[in-house]
Amino acid sequence: MNAPRKKDYQPSAGGALHGVRVLDLSRLVAGNLLTQVLGDFGAEVVKVEPPAGDTLRAWQTHGVQTNWKIYARNKKSLGLELRRPEARELLAKLVPSAAMFVESFRPGTLEEMGMGAETLHALNPKLVIVRISGWGQDGPYRRRPGFGTLVEGMSGFASFNGFADREPVLPPMYLADTVAGLYGASAAMFALREVEINGGRGQVIDLPLLDPMFAVLGPQAANFRLTGKVKPRSGSRSTNAGPRNAYRCKDGLYVCLSSSTQKMAERLFRSIGRPELIDDPRYRANSERVRHAEELDAIIGEFIARRTQAENVAFFEQAEVTIGPIYDIRQILEDPHVLERELVADYPDTDMGAFPMHHVVPRLSGTPGSIRTPAPRLGEHNRALLGEIGVTGAAYSRLLAAGAVCEGASVTPVSGEQ
Repeated sequence: MNAPRKKDYQPSAGGALHGVRVLDLSRLVAGNLLTQVLGDFGAEVVKVEPPAGDTLRAWQTHGVQTNWKIYARNKKSLGLELRRPEARELLAKLVPSAAMFVESFRPGTLEEMGMGAETLHALNPKLVIVRISGWGQDGPYRRRPGFGTLVEGMSGFASFNGFADREPVLPPMYLADTVAGLYGASAAMFALREVEINGGRGQVIDLPLLDPMFAVLGPQAANFRLTGKVKPRSGSRSTNAGPRNAYRCKDGLYVCLSSSTQKMAERLFRSIGRPELIDDPRYRANSERVRHAEELDAIIGEFIARRTQAENVAFFEQAEVTIGPIYDIRQILEDPHVLERELVADYPDTDMGAFPMHHVVPRLSGTPGSIRTPAPRLGEHNRALLGEIGVTGAAYSRLLAAGAVCEGASVTPVSGEQ
């Protein structure tokens, strides 16, 4: 059986963002993905965590913090109880050393802590501040809970995801958070360039989950205005081009096929021994193929059902028809392309022995990213980071005893896969 390659951490590796310090006060996925991307390319990401740790630590599978190990790689942990004024004073002393400040509190919370944008910029005029929320820093919904599920519903995504005769389908993973995290990483770099290249000042990035999620759905508003119709749920079919669907194979596995150009559709018809379909009025043009998708899928599906997944992929690739297997994670971890390009590799891990982790994305030829360190223990870097601002020895012990700083986490796990 194929298996991921063994890799090791590269603690001395650099990166395009070497020397950029990020103070990350966010929780869960959006902020952690945003700063993971920055950390993968060399930024020094300091996770500022409460005594219970980042909420992501509680998302566990068989007692292992799998989400935390992914999203907190290449990061340092600073345990601060920000409800205590001593802890907020320590954080304020670190702000001048940072290029970015990321938070995901409910709007207004940072101001209540006495650390609003004006205060932060008074400490560091060049600071880039990323404020993550569900709905934005203003507007009538600003104080609503910022859960990605609510955004995936309100954005319009769920309304056209799934099948026409069934309920709308929410994504089975944290889609709104990941989309926002990737948008946020780009925005942070735009703002950093304004500071470093154009000599500008730091600024605030208002990053709700709703805006990016709506943006990636494309011209839904324009299409509605033109047609007066709401986009229907169409399962795996496309309302723009056809044929396009998921098809069941002889072995119970599935393939995905897309012949959304005229030449590809004609090539498909020839390959399945049905060249007469090319001139059939029902399938001659793309618009007609979309309109008669159910009949066309029956023809294609019957052909595919006689072969296994592997046989279908081999057959249609030979015919140069665009097809691919629909993999589960077991198949992904055995695929030769995945293993050769090290899309996943095994890294040393205290809980699992070897932890399968995805490669740094994207791949840069000149200043590639790297996985330098595993996810940190809570407060693992307290002494080093606070030592920079003069907190050593007895002073640190007093702060620890007073509960202003913390080490180790008392996490209540959330069982099951996320």
